[in-house]
Amino acid sequence: MSSCLGLYIQNNLIKYAKVTKERDNLKVEAFGVKFYDDINEAINQIVSETYSYKTPISTNLSEESYNYFYLFSLLNKNDLKKSVDTEFDSFCYEKGYNRNALEARYALVPDIQDKQKIKVIHISSNKIEVNQIMQELEKNTVSTISPLPIAITNIANIKEKENAIILNIEEKTTVTTIIDQKIYNVDKIEEGTETILNSISQKENSYSKAYEICKNTTIYTMEGKDLIQEENLYLEDIMPTLYNIVQSLRNILDNSVEKISKIYITGIGSMINNVDLYFQEYFPESKCEILKPYFIPETVKINMKDYIEVNSAIALGMQGLGYGIKTLNFKKPSLTDKLPDWMKIEIGGKKEETKKGKKINLGKMNFSFDLKGKFDNIEKWLMRSLTAILAFVIIYSGFALFLKGQTDKKLEEVAEVKQDTIMQINLVQKDIETLNNKTTKYEEVLRNLEEYKNETTENRKIKDSIPNFLTALMTMPQGVTITSITNTTGYIIRIEAQSRDYSQLGYLIGNLKTKNILYNVTSSSGVKQNDIIKVVIEGSLFPE
Repeated sequence: MSSCLGLYIQNNLIKYAKVTKERDNLKVEAFGVKFYDDINEAINQIVSETYSYKTPISTNLSEESYNYFYLFSLLNKNDLKKSVDTEFDSFCYEKGYNRNALEARYALVPDIQDKQKIKVIHISSNKIEVNQIMQELEKNTVSTISPLPIAITNIANIKEKENAIILNIEEKTTVTTIIDQKIYNVDKIEEGTETILNSISQKENSYSKAYEICKNTTIYTMEGKDLIQEENLYLEDIMPTLYNIVQSLRNILDNSVEKISKIYITGIGSMINNVDLYFQEYFPESKCEILKPYFIPETVKINMKDYIEVNSAIALGMQGLGYGIKTLNFKKPSLTDKLPDWMKIEIGGKKEETKKGKKINLGKMNFSFDLKGKFDNIEKWLMRSLTAILAFVIIYSGFALFLKGQTDKKLEEVAEVKQDTIMQINLVQKDIETLNNKTTKYEEVLRNLEEYKNETTENRKIKDSIPNFLTALMTMPQGVTITSITNTTGYIIRIEAQSRDYSQLGYLIGNLKTKNILYNVTSSSGVKQNDIIKVVIEGSLFPE
């Protein structure tokens, strides 16, 4: 019989459940919810109250991130791992994350939309967060640190080819999509009971009281409008959050690759009365129900709602007993964990009586020794051989682990230097790009200034030439009348003049040419009407 203490830890409270496994039978021996100010003191109290001094602990990961990569299914195991690492390195590079500061695990599922590809559910967390969890549990034996949205599926009895969603409304809300009994996607919703409990606790000045109020509140449904208002004073703190969760869940369902037939609700939010009916009204095409641990019968003396309250802790306890996806354990394996099973000898283990003496069980090797009297030659040989084998194994294993540790350390240093070099190169490239952008802007500004300068010069040139031209025209011969002066295009001036005498008009044209009043002067042939001769003269203010 093996046991594991599941601890779901969030701000201000811990849910705990001690789960025991005997063969294929599961049992929850002790469970509850504890509020805390000092987390270490609270954990020690839980361990003491549940008699779990030597029981391994399984707890939840916090602030983890979920990313998804798609790879070809024909890759072998080593190439697949390298591809996942490369994809994650590229992701960190694009986002500007420090790859060495993140602890990562992943799981593989078939890609529903492309049978030739594999979907990688990649989960990462800050190493500081993981180390903090280990520090909080340093006085205890930690078996697993797992992401709760993955572990929560341990308690669900999902049928074959059933597409379901587990909506876990805890401090933050997570949505785990399960397609044909396989976890396919995890979405995070920032809205959760943290907002509700904080709002109520500000009114009641007690987090534990806010928790109880939340559990005992009944929300309105279309069929329950006759509820007494006094019993629902805190609906204004609860309903906005639930509505926001509904809207986020609707977007997730709209983007789902498969039709979802069931929505299981769990977490603190599932304790609110009628919450399943509330969600059913918004999602009539899917059956909404409260998630219950599949192995707990309905006939138990304890209220089923009490078990449901600690669903998260029960799921984590099962994870520590070997259920769920084992590769998503963020607890680094210790020296003992790395040893093969046949080398894990339980000191002071079970001893069985034989007719001649004691039978000592060492891993998978059973030897019988007569402990009464002297050892015979065979027993001496066995003892010496066993001692030599154990000594060799211990020395070899220690040396191998030491070399592996040194190799891993050097590889980490190389990876860190490589990552730092990549980041520096990235910074240099960004600087070069910035300089190029600045250079382009400066060139554009200079070009605009030059154009403005030329335009200003031209405007000033024209502005000065017009008065000079008009002044020169004042020396017109008598008998010539200017009827029109226009600037047609550019520097071209068009003059319409008339006179009774051809010679006066000729004198005008000659003055314009010889005195450089206009350049490239041309004139039309005179047209005489009623003794008046009209002529059109054109010329440029400046020489070409």
